[in-house]
Amino acid sequence: MGTDRAPTLKEIAERAGVHVSTASRVLRQPEPADGWSESALRVRQAAEELGYRRNVWAASLRTRKTTTLGVVMPRLTDGVVATTYQGIEEAAARAGYSVLLSSPPDDADAQRDAIDLLAGRQVDGLLLSGLHAPAKAFVESLTVSVPMVTVTRHADAGLPFVGADDHHGGYLAARHLLDRGHTDLAVICGPDHATTSTDRLAGFRSALDAAGIPLRPDRVVSSAFEVDGGIEAGRRLLDRPDRPDAVFTVSDTIAIGVLGVARDLGLQIPDDLALIGYNDIPIVAQLPVPMTTVRSPARQIGATAARRLLDVVAGRDAESTRLPVELMVRATT
Repeated sequence: MGTDRAPTLKEIAERAGVHVSTASRVLRQPEPADGWSESALRVRQAAEELGYRRNVWAASLRTRKTTTLGVVMPRLTDGVVATTYQGIEEAAARAGYSVLLSSPPDDADAQRDAIDLLAGRQVDGLLLSGLHAPAKAFVESLTVSVPMVTVTRHADAGLPFVGADDHHGGYLAARHLLDRGHTDLAVICGPDHATTSTDRLAGFRSALDAAGIPLRPDRVVSSAFEVDGGIEAGRRLLDRPDRPDAVFTVSDTIAIGVLGVARDLGLQIPDDLALIGYNDIPIVAQLPVPMTTVRSPARQIGATAARRLLDVVAGRDAESTRLPVELMVRATT
């Protein structure tokens, strides 16, 4: 345009060949589920060519919305968590929303403070990831009145939930080991407060129960979701005369720690020990012994959760969704 001033709606409408009211409507609404119409695409192209930038704060005074979503997501340094967040941010951006992120410690009080902080920033909705069990009591203790959706860990508190079908993932892991003739099985769980861990263990148990194979109490140990936790738990299971012949871990990072312990003990994978992880982070397929794991669609979970929250913000019903998982069979089994 040859000037630093912002283009007017009239100028955008004239370039797009539409009425001013049409241009205004297109520029203030998120992308419809079925995509933009031809006229709407012309409006958005004209706005981009003319250098239009929406004044979000002025719009929020008119609509009482900030077009901002809040995300509470502990453990953002974890690759799976970061990938989930990427899906959230991408889906929010496509709908014309920005994201405010808080990544508190994996602690209930810290999460509650983060929720209060984001609600105070007048976000239109909140995505809650990494909730602590019993999450229902946690959610019911909140004093904020903001639309909310839970991600990866469910709350059973009437809130929509988006995550992986972790129960089925645990079942797939157990069934795979049983099909390969393993009967002395062990599980390394995550913290008891994580429903991702408890659901995966429950699914694993269900397959063993159906096969009539017991899971000894001393074959179930807990670990933090990290390599060091896997090392500690792996030593407890493997550095003993009656070690199991197969181990399922509820995360790939835990499984990597177990691999280190097996190497130090001189165990051959999979001849002496079969091992299955969970999530399918990129590195596990490139290990010297590529790891069998359950693939969880982290990015898709984040994107779906953002769309469900936008449904709630818009006053629409939003159903809970458990996305399918897939067993990736590699050399560790």
